[in-house]
Amino acid sequence: METSVTPTHCPYCALQCGMNLTPVPDGTVEVSERADFPVNRGALCGKGRTAPAVLSSRVRLTTPLVREGGALVPATWDEALGRIAGALSSIRSAHGPDALGVFGGGGLTNEKAYTLGKFARIVLGTSQIDYNGRFCMSSAAAAGVAAFGLDRGLPFPLEDIPKTGCVILVGSNLAETMPPALRYLTELKDNGGTLIVVDPRRTRTAEQADLHLAPRPGTDLALALGLLHLVVAEGRTDEDYIRERTAGWEDARAAAMAHWPEYVERITGVPVPQLREAVRLFCAPRAAMVLTARGPEQQSKGTDTVGAWINLCLATGRAGRPLSGYGCLTGQGNGQGGREHGQKADQLPGYRKLTDPAARRHVAEVWGVDPDTLPGPGRSAYELLDALGGDIRALLLMGSNPVVSAPRAAHVEERLRSLGFLAVCDVVLSETAALADVVLPVTQWAEESGTTTSLEGRVLLRRQAITPPEGVRSDLEVLHELAARLGVEKGFPTDPEEVFGELRRATAGAPADYSGITYRRLARENGVFWPCPGRGEDPEGFPGREGGGTYPGAVPGVAVEGDGGPVHPGTPRLFLDRFATEDGRARFVPVSHRGVAEEPDAEYPVLLTTGRVVAQYQSGAQTRRVDELNAAAPGPFVELHPRLAKRLGVAEGGAVAVVSRRGRAVAPARITSAIRPDTVFMPFHWPGEGRANTLTNPALDPTSRMPEFKACAVRVEAVEAVGAAEGAAG
Repeated sequence: METSVTPTHCPYCALQCGMNLTPVPDGTVEVSERADFPVNRGALCGKGRTAPAVLSSRVRLTTPLVREGGALVPATWDEALGRIAGALSSIRSAHGPDALGVFGGGGLTNEKAYTLGKFARIVLGTSQIDYNGRFCMSSAAAAGVAAFGLDRGLPFPLEDIPKTGCVILVGSNLAETMPPALRYLTELKDNGGTLIVVDPRRTRTAEQADLHLAPRPGTDLALALGLLHLVVAEGRTDEDYIRERTAGWEDARAAAMAHWPEYVERITGVPVPQLREAVRLFCAPRAAMVLTARGPEQQSKGTDTVGAWINLCLATGRAGRPLSGYGCLTGQGNGQGGREHGQKADQLPGYRKLTDPAARRHVAEVWGVDPDTLPGPGRSAYELLDALGGDIRALLLMGSNPVVSAPRAAHVEERLRSLGFLAVCDVVLSETAALADVVLPVTQWAEESGTTTSLEGRVLLRRQAITPPEGVRSDLEVLHELAARLGVEKGFPTDPEEVFGELRRATAGAPADYSGITYRRLARENGVFWPCPGRGEDPEGFPGREGGGTYPGAVPGVAVEGDGGPVHPGTPRLFLDRFATEDGRARFVPVSHRGVAEEPDAEYPVLLTTGRVVAQYQSGAQTRRVDELNAAAPGPFVELHPRLAKRLGVAEGGAVAVVSRRGRAVAPARITSAIRPDTVFMPFHWPGEGRANTLTNPALDPTSRMPEFKACAVRVEAVEAVGAAEGAAG
């Protein structure tokens, strides 16, 4: 048995905290502190500490399963792969390549995401591929591209946050979703900085704030516009910066001036004095930041909402300057890398656009195919799921559990059941995998190597610490075998470092350029920030040297001993000299407030918002199998204000039903004055009758195609009062 200590990273959120793994006799690993990694400096949350529990054969899948007579039964790998290849081939022959769908995940490594996109486009020939990251960061990505010409979650490292003067944190409960990151906000305050938290709930994070703004769910756009109005009215704009580094200010200013403070107070419920205080705190120091998370992003107007917060940064000169800027707190473990390398419906590797002829030519050359054979953009995530059983007759799914995580989840479950064929690759038998015709057990985290890209844009190396159980294969091996069975015998290597080498060539010269990054560098340097250009085939070159070409913002090489020459150092901080637009200027985008897609009415008078709790993660497919985490967070609940509870006659712990136009969920009441009286909150980690996403609205943002998870109209009922109506959908 291996006994060496392996430095690696946590399998959960986008912090990608460093940890050390040591094999233990039961075949799993022991987690210990890894103080050398700068992001978490050894600190881990409960999910990270208990991650080895999911490695246990008592919890995880260790043999393929196929459906026989309505039940999933063990099978050989040959039989399982044969069934998948046969079904995909026959459905494609009968109905065309777009009858095949592929659904990926923001937790897949860069190598897996890259290979999955390549597999969909050149083996299956389908345009119908997207991933669950569409539900997480897509609105912030769209707004970032519109304003800056580039999306990277944080354009600066986390270490800059404590050094700025003020942070506005919008729609993030960092204390529960990324606990080790809370230290950055604590250090900010210790250094004399101020923290403003925007959240309809007084969360553990909001309790740390110097100022807590509690807007009505779905009104973050109006709030940002109201703050910008006050910035203009009080003469706090940075006119020199606006003139020298931006474009489009006049239209954006005119839009903001239509949102005067009293009007914004009526929309949001945030008092005018608090609006004025927020502006004072944000504008007083020389440097400040706005950080957004799922709260403002998971809305049918999420792109405009994030754009309004970016406008606030631009108007005050708080972007592209040291210790200032806008950033998105990416959620999933590889949420950043997962949206860069081709598993998104409209993208090719490196953030290249699928509709760009030059991008198609470059990637097609790397792949050895004719660019004209690459399909065009397909459906976004929810639209793809909604089409299952109709145009899309078969689905290959990796790293996602939409039965729990998708909006209007009962409908999505029905669509999955209606498929002609469903194949799922997963570590555990998730609620989605339980519906499949074939389930393949795949390696995870400590059992494989690969790269991820953290919320900072820092590319990291996860290292294999133990041998996977007999009967388990990697996703790369699965795609290699399926490609061969479908007639493509070359181009799908199983070695992750070989895949990464190809990914580097595919991203060379792209917005997310990884071409100057190698596994050796990642191991030595504790990660490398992209863009990090190289010289194409030369793994240690960079633009500006012989044979390299050009790259906006290229910097002199840094000699690293033993590498045979200078290398690009990576880019921890973006936009300090210019933005990634043609003229180097950031773009104001004029936006105006509009309501949520589904406003409360007499039948559904309350707003539901959803989120996470500290002891569970995403759909809970893995964390719900860890005893320690289940003891801390055993099941769903409905958080409601005492006034609403009194009106309903509900006591603490009493069962309540939350009903929307899409369905009904039942869970115990948690009564607290930390939430607005017109709002209820449910965490979304659980299936069954307490499934929060049974209720949520799939109304889509017109640009990002992000569903509106954060606000939908519901009614709340004491279960005893509804009696026979218990099964009604509402």
